[in-house]
Amino acid sequence: MHIHLSPRHLALTGAINSYVVNKLAHLDNQSDRIIAAHVVLMHDESKKKSNYVVKIHLAVPGPDIHAEDRETDLYAAIDLVMDKLARQLRKRKTRLVTGKKHKAQKATERRKRGL
Repeated sequence: MHIHLSPRHLALTGAINSYVVNKLAHLDNQSDRIIAAHVVLMHDESKKKSNYVVKIHLAVPGPDIHAEDRETDLYAAIDLVMDKLARQLRKRKTRLVTGKKHKAQKATERRKRGL
């Protein structure tokens, strides 16, 4: 999987980089069909509380997967966004598996009717 990190208004440290790469490796273990990941880390100081915004775009075969979250702690925002992506990947895999089972079942029913 190709990973592209884009920090905006914050310094990308080695700790942040390794944390994001480690979390994305867990997603890669969950689904081996991830082609690339684009991660945008932003620090937003426009409001009274400084917020960190994390946006992730996963390139997969078919429609791409997007997730975004905002939190006062950068690591918490990364964790929340990764949880959202994990849920979306599980949902996508379930849809693909049940769709294949449904098609196989329909084909079996057609063969039985034809006999």
